[in-house]
Parts: sequence; structure tokens; C-alpha cells
Amino acid sequence: MVCVMVMSIHQKSLREKDRTMALEFWKYHGLGNDFAIIDERKVARDWSLATIQELCDRHRGIGADGLLLLSDSEVADFRMIVRNADGSRPEMCGNGLRCFVQYIIDQKLTDKHTLDIETDRGVLTCTHHVAQDSQPSTILVDMGAPILRCPEIPFASTDERWIERPITLDDEAFVGTAVSMGNPHFVIFQKANAHERELAPQLESHEMFPQRANIEFVEQLSETCLDVVVYERGCGFTQACGTGACAVAVAAVLTERIAADQEVEVRLPGGPLWIRVPSDMSTVWMRGPASVVYHGEWALPLS
Repeated sequence: MVCVMVMSIHQKSLREKDRTMALEFWKYHGLGNDFAIIDERKVARDWSLATIQELCDRHRGIGADGLLLLSDSEVADFRMIVRNADGSRPEMCGNGLRCFVQYIIDQKLTDKHTLDIETDRGVLTCTHHVAQDSQPSTILVDMGAPILRCPEIPFASTDERWIERPITLDDEAFVGTAVSMGNPHFVIFQKANAHERELAPQLESHEMFPQRANIEFVEQLSETCLDVVVYERGCGFTQACGTGACAVAVAAVLTERIAADQEVEVRLPGGPLWIRVPSDMSTVWMRGPASVVYHGEWALPLS
């Protein structure tokens, strides 16, 4: 009887294996914001929402905040496409970009240490700084200029900008600043207590954000240090958000909470990023680490 059960299980496993293909992936994280990275040059695949959701599922899949797809580029060294855990496609992901560059360096896909990466935001320049002494390697990213015009964020207002002004949710006002770093953010200088955390999903899909938004709750600790919790569009609360850290620094400069032209520490649940916003807002610089977690294969269902 035992032998029959073992044979049945073995046969079922073989049948399941026949309906799948082994998909190689690498798992990386940037301050706990984690991603599965797949080199699409090795596998051609149409990524359905269901497949991405299954892959990112933390109980039945690889488990990740998102998927990073690597391919060749005609205008840069490589191209990165980001898919959130819910399958949506954000324009940009700062932590994902650092992980993407670290993966390229680790895999020796190039001899360069300064790379141009094509993203849905445009081509962004990243510089890898090797580890020294007890300090880990970091990646400095030119994140591009922040977008502040409401129609371009997009933010549903006829006003030119939305800086330190309220939006209303169930008769409660949340004062914030609308910023895009290629993806929309709403920065609220208010500590994320239980009440704010409960309302974060409703703020993400507020009617003022036609494409939804990342929501940042910020506590200012000093003139050079900000503590941030991010509810990411398509992911929920995450350990870190690179574009969110940049948006927070931009909003802090716009509201004169911090000075421009200095590197400030943005503390996230997963650890700190260092952000510099020049006074002319011509770009935003982000610096931080990225680390490999593991390498494996996922049983990808055949379409």
C-alpha cells in the first residue's frame, strides 16, 4: 500500500514537471525591498498578470515585491522592465534599479562600473562603487529631474503644483505634496501610526491619482535625517522604496524642511538611503546598497 502511494506521488510529480519549464532567476534585495531578476535574453515569455502574481507570491511562488526583466537595449547598456507583485508595470523603481545594476556587475555582463540603463522613465546613469574596508558596495543613481506639474504626475488638479496642500478622505484631510520620480508619489509629513497605515490603501487609489500613487508618511528627525514609511502602488507596505525616498527629499526641499545641495539620510524600515537634491531640481541623486539573496529555478507553467 505504501509503495503504491509513493508511485502515485512520483507519477503526479512527473506529470506536473511535463507541464512546466525550469526558469532561472536570481533573488536580490535593496534594503529588504526584494526582486526576482530574470534575463529575458535566455527565455522568451509573455508575462501575464496571473504568472507574475504567482511568481511573486510569498507562499506559493518565489516571493518578491516585484520582477525585474533584463534585455538588450538600442539606446543604453541594458534595458530594465519592472513588474509589481500585482502584475502592474510601474514607470520606475529605484531599489529595483540598484539591484539590477548589482546583478549585472555580479554576473560580469559588462566591464563597466558606470552604466546607462534604459527604463520606462528614460535612460538613467548608475555608478557602482566597490566595497571598501567595512563599508558595503553602493550604487549611485542619477534619478532624473522630479516632475512637479500636476498634469504630468499625474494629479487630478488644474493647479500647476500641489505642494503642502490637503486631499480629503472620508472627511479627513491629509496634507501632502505631489511629486513624480517617473512614478507618482504623495508625501505626507505625518508619522505612520495605526490609523494612517489602515487608510494607506485608500489613499493609494484616491480619486486625485488617476494612475494610483505611492504614499509616503514622513517623520523629520533632524535637518539631515528623515524617517519614512512607504505604501507602494501595487505592492503595499515595503521595506524600502528608492523613488519614494527621492520624492520625500524633493518634498522636504520644496517645503523648506531641509536644505538643497546636501546629502540627507532617508531612513526606511529596511535601512537608510542617501539622497541629494540640487537647488535647481535638475536631477535627484540616490545612493544605497543592493545584495544578492539566492539563485534558483522556478517551475514556470507552460502556456
